This record gives sequence, C-alpha cells and structure tokens, in this order.
Amino acid sequence: MTETTRTTVGIGGAAESTDMVLNIGPQHPSTHGVLRLRLVLDGEVIREAEPVIGYMHRGAEKLFEARDYRQIVMLANRHDWLSAFSNELGVVMAVERMLGMEVPERAVWTRTLLAELNRVLNHLMFLGSYPLELGGITPVFHAFREREVIQAVMEEVSGGRMHYMFNRVGGLKEDLPAGWQGRARHAIAEVRSRMDVYDGLVLGNEIFRGRTRGIGVLSREVVHAYGVSGPIARASGVDFDLRRDEPYLAYGELQDTLTVVTREAGDCLARFECLLEQTHNALDLADACLDRLGELPPGPINQRLPKVLKAPEGQTYAWTENPLGINGYYLVSKGEKTPYRLKLRSASFNNIQALTELLPGTQVADMVAILGSLFFVVGDIDK
Repeated sequence: MTETTRTTVGIGGAAESTDMVLNIGPQHPSTHGVLRLRLVLDGEVIREAEPVIGYMHRGAEKLFEARDYRQIVMLANRHDWLSAFSNELGVVMAVERMLGMEVPERAVWTRTLLAELNRVLNHLMFLGSYPLELGGITPVFHAFREREVIQAVMEEVSGGRMHYMFNRVGGLKEDLPAGWQGRARHAIAEVRSRMDVYDGLVLGNEIFRGRTRGIGVLSREVVHAYGVSGPIARASGVDFDLRRDEPYLAYGELQDTLTVVTREAGDCLARFECLLEQTHNALDLADACLDRLGELPPGPINQRLPKVLKAPEGQTYAWTENPLGINGYYLVSKGEKTPYRLKLRSASFNNIQALTELLPGTQVADMVAILGSLFFVVGDIDK
C-alpha cells in the first residue's frame, strides 16, 4: 500500500490517495461553544481525532492566587456554567477543610438540597439539547419548561438564575425564604410528573435509538485510562459515585434514597439513559432533603468569620460529584489571605479527551451523536 499524503481542505474533496484533514469548529453548532476537533478522514471514516482546546481559556487558576478566600467563590462559580452551585461547593469545602471548620447542620442539608436541584437543571439541559443535535427539536422545549420551574425556586433563594453565589465559607449566604420549602416541593413534584416525556418522546423514538445504540462505545479500560467520570463513566459499567463511595455533605444519611445509575453498553444510548435515570434520582434526593429540613429546629445557616480570613499553612484536596463528573480543588496555602495555589480538576476536561479513542473508526455522520453524548461544557474544559 502506497503512503498517503494529507491535504487540509475547507470545502470539497481530495484525491483518492489523500487523507482529508477537516476542522469541526471552533465555531460550530455541535461543539457547545468554542471547541475545535481536528479530524483526519479516509472518505467518510474518521481515522484520527484531536480535540483542540483553549479558545476561551480565562486563566481561572492563576486568578485564584490574586483573590482572597471570599472572592474565589465567584471565579469557581463560572467554569461549568450549568453547575454553578456545585462548583462553589467544592471550593468552599476545600477552604473549610483547611480551617478545620464545622458547618451548621442546617447549612449541610440546604447545600445538599440545592446541589441536587442544580444537578436536575444541568441534566435537563442535556436531555433537551442532545436530541436537538440529532434532529429532534421537540424535547428541548419540554426541557426548558421544566428548567424554568426549578430555576424559579433557585432564583428565589439566591437571587441568581445561573451564577447563584449562595455558598460562603462556613455555610450559606442566608437562610431560606419563608414558605420556600413548600414552593420547592411543589416544583419538584411538577417536574417529576412530566419527566415521562423523555421516556416516550426520546427513548421511544426509533430514529433516536437507531442513531445512538451501539454508537461510540466507550470501554471501561479507556474510562480508567483517561480519568473519565460521572454519568459517562457509569454508562460504561464503572460503578463509582463520590456521594456513595466517599460521602460528603448529607449524602451519608441519604444512602437509602441515593441510586448510582449504571449501564454496561457504554454507547451513546447508555449515556443518555444514565443521565435520564440520574435526574429522576436527583428529584428523589431533593425531596428527602426537604423532609429532613422540615424536621430540623431553627438554627444558624453559617459560621461567623473574621474580617480577614486566612487559611493556615498546608494543603488539602476536596472533590465532589458534580453533575458532569468529579470536580476537585487542590488547595495550597502559605498562611495568607489568598491561596498560594488552587488547582482545579474539572470533569469535562478529562471526559473530552476520550474522543481520541472514541472517534477513530466511526463515520463522520456519527461524530455529532458521539460528541453530544459526552455532555460537556467548554468553559469546564478550558477553565
């Protein structure tokens, strides 16, 4: 077989003996933002795939070093803009661990509740947008309707629709508004009553199943090799969830309600099924948190902090089960009011690297189905 040459093309084909190098993105509707995929094609078959990242890199980790421990919550809030509350949670937990600080019980349960509602918001976005990328426009309208119901209660409690800024070192900004728990319970029940639309409208659709079943199979070995986590890893049979395996917040007391959803197929369909079933479980966990909050006596929602907050010299690592996977903060302190180093381990950064293994050997027509099933946020990749 003669050695082939490669030609980078924009529009049009190339000679039969030439591999075509095609850029998908960085401005492309299937890339969820400014992500670029460099594909080497042999006709309609992908031979190599390289995710090219960094187009919206904002240097958050460097900025952490120039902000004090109250201000870094704002920076941590933003990298995965669909999981803002969960992002805040990881960084304040790291600082609290450095300080050896105990958070009031009321704050622990409220944080758990809001983290699960944030998980529902995140998953609903992908449950609606993934079928849209495959040509089904209807589910996204349902998803945004349900998101509005949950976002209304999240906005009421925090004042924000996307960037909640509700976590504080030592607890939460303030207590829940009067009557909010009843409104939150009603919102959860309303969303749960309409979740079957995804079973019937999406999973029951022959075209959707045809485009996703057996496509983009991610093996358990690749999951471990690339550090893939979250629903994508669990769809490949990796039974790992920090909420169960290393409980934080109130998850240790919610083991009877918590279900770690797994599948064995590892394909696009399995990843969607994991996301959908996990959304159902997040609603159940939120209800359980509301039950417990209703039993707690009135009490503080945060700890009183000194005017200048300094973490003692040392280092710690705090990780959480974010909606998209494992989110970790490695904090190093020199005893100052700002972190000496704060390394962010984001879920999407590791998950998207698996494309180099997933895409080769597949058809160009299946590329969007595989890419969308990784449920990533570009800000979470670029940090």
